Amino acid sequence: MTLTHLDAKGAAHMVDVTGKAATARTAVAEGRIRMSAAAATAIRDSQVAKGDVLATARIAGIMAAKRTAELIPLCHPLPLSGVDLDLAVDGDGVTATATVRTTYVTGVEMEAMTAVSVALLTVYDMAKSVDKAMVIEAVRLLSKTGGKSGDWTAPA
Repeated sequence: MTLTHLDAKGAAHMVDVTGKAATARTAVAEGRIRMSAAAATAIRDSQVAKGDVLATARIAGIMAAKRTAELIPLCHPLPLSGVDLDLAVDGDGVTATATVRTTYVTGVEMEAMTAVSVALLTVYDMAKSVDKAMVIEAVRLLSKTGGKSGDWTAPA
């Protein structure tokens, strides 16, 4: 097995993508934060003391996608062409879904999962006065397109 992020001496390094072709790439990720019904209602009805939880979480997630290379060691900084972040409130939580796009030589899976993770952390931060027992869970890649490995979709 070849370890792509280690050089011949075993030292960590960024993978050289110089020879790779730029292709259109998309990644979709999702995650969820479970909470009390009271917290979900407060978020849905914009009754959280810190302000508009969903708008703030959306902005935080988009900003995080753009800064993924600063957060995840050895990730390449990417020129993102689009980041969409949807947040849906239901009876016991908020689901975040991020779609990230680029035309570049490496994929945007980490950017999509980072967007979801930071959006959900922001929901927690803004609503913790209502429910400190919230649980972030199930952050995962749903699909990716483009690149040498082709398209992929998570099993149902």
